[in-house]
Amino acid sequence: MNPPPTGATVADVGEFALIGLIRERLGTSGLIVGPGDDAAEIAEPGGSFLISSDLLVEGRHFRRDWSSADDIGRKAAAANLSDINAMGGSASALTVSLGIPGDTEVAWVLQLADGLAAECSAVGAEIAGGDVTAADQVIVAVTAVGSAERTVRRDAGAAGDVVAVAGDLGLAGAGFAALSRGFRSPRAAVDAHRVPHPPYEAGPQAAAAGASAMIDVSDGLLADLDHIARASGVVIDLESTLFEIPEPVSTVADALGSDPLTFILTGGDDYGLVALFPSGIPDGWTRVGAARHPSIGEDAGVLVDGMAFEGSPGHQHFR
Repeated sequence: MNPPPTGATVADVGEFALIGLIRERLGTSGLIVGPGDDAAEIAEPGGSFLISSDLLVEGRHFRRDWSSADDIGRKAAAANLSDINAMGGSASALTVSLGIPGDTEVAWVLQLADGLAAECSAVGAEIAGGDVTAADQVIVAVTAVGSAERTVRRDAGAAGDVVAVAGDLGLAGAGFAALSRGFRSPRAAVDAHRVPHPPYEAGPQAAAAGASAMIDVSDGLLADLDHIARASGVVIDLESTLFEIPEPVSTVADALGSDPLTFILTGGDDYGLVALFPSGIPDGWTRVGAARHPSIGEDAGVLVDGMAFEGSPGHQHFR
């Protein structure tokens, strides 16, 4: 990767280019899977373990006037548990570090802890520790640890693979759009933004079924699937008619005069899964496209109905 120009800012280079530049400076000895996937896989005597970290910042990832402390705790845990799920594994423990203003009520913090614990119970994980410090706004930093019988990476997809999705798509994005305009309904969409419901059983299921590549949908289907396409060197062709559009997503789109498919393709925070399979797909997964070799002069990437998507493919930090 070319070095950034002198004086370039983080906003100039963007989130993923910044991560790429950082990765070039890091060693990866002892890592089975290093930086750049949903989780790292670290070798240890007798096996390996998965580890992933995420950071939620008040005003960017959640708002306290939109979400309860319990909601925020569940969302913070879900975002990290989902990363382990996306590697085909199951999480066993989380550590949580909390930055918080000193005038925050203790009851609010305890409700946050309740939400973290409740979401962990969905996969049998536990809170193993963490840290607390003073901050100007609420910051929740979570690290998840887990394991997988078979780890699924982003970079092993191949031409001819079937592309399939599991879990919700578009609901959280529609809920965010509704909340941003002062609405509190449709309830299913608004609640999905507040508390996502990752398909925790689908990650290990996909791994057992031979998935070649997988990622969770946190920033938007097109943005996240593009990571697989580029890492695997394939073009992924999505078929818009294969997507199921939930009624709450259509309701929000109608109210805002927008295309409901845009929420499906670019909405984040649902933490569903998208994976590539060399053959058949497991029960509960929906086929939405296929992977192929790039044509001469064509770059790896994602197309919708044979065309490049016009507009932002999903959430981008520093934009």
